[in-house]
Amino acid sequence: MNDVIVEGHRGYRSKYPENSLVSFEAAMDLGVDAFEFDIRMSKDGVPVIMHDSDTYRVSGEHVVIEESTLCELKKLDIGKKLYGDKFEGTRIPTLEEVLALVKSKNPDFKLGVEFKSYDEYCVDISIAMLKEYSLFYNCWFYCFNARIIKYIKIRYNGRTMGYPDFQMKEFEPDSYKYYDEIGLDTKFLNSEILGIYLKKGLPIHFYCADDEQTVNAALKNGASLITANNPVPLMKILGRM
Repeated sequence: MNDVIVEGHRGYRSKYPENSLVSFEAAMDLGVDAFEFDIRMSKDGVPVIMHDSDTYRVSGEHVVIEESTLCELKKLDIGKKLYGDKFEGTRIPTLEEVLALVKSKNPDFKLGVEFKSYDEYCVDISIAMLKEYSLFYNCWFYCFNARIIKYIKIRYNGRTMGYPDFQMKEFEPDSYKYYDEIGLDTKFLNSEILGIYLKKGLPIHFYCADDEQTVNAALKNGASLITANNPVPLMKILGRM
């Protein structure tokens, strides 16, 4: 159980603005093994970190990542709307800013890299940057698109984690063979379909386990990695707090 990897979801999302530098740094300071983040491409071809295509949920402004330049995106405040005045002025980070942070704090740190832009160009630029920072081999690559998972595996032999077939875009009969690991939502812990995916024999990433009951259920079902918005309950159970 002690070898289970603790991954912060979008950093330390329960307390800090998701997918921000302050959230990532807080997760690292807490002592997690990894954090997950989401990559999209700006209009001018810069990989930036944002879960949603439209920034309204986090910024209060309807700005589409893929239709906006980096300069335009950097004007948005992604802290105050959801996290209050304390985090006013929090900005969308670039992938390079995240990698520079990780490299400076802990070059052995692990990364869950989720591609939200389903195009090979985004993958190519991002992986080139990960290699430049000597972090490529620290990564799992996640995507809800089977074509992108296959591309990462064939082109780069990256360590991939896909999701159940019914959650995936462009899933093909052979798509599972390009998975190194599988990601399962913790809501499946109480579902009869859980057994279908356990039988595939792939290492399992459960997401997101934010309370002791969910953590224990994920551990009982053989989790190799657990993602959490609040990693504290998981770390306490693992004896790491």
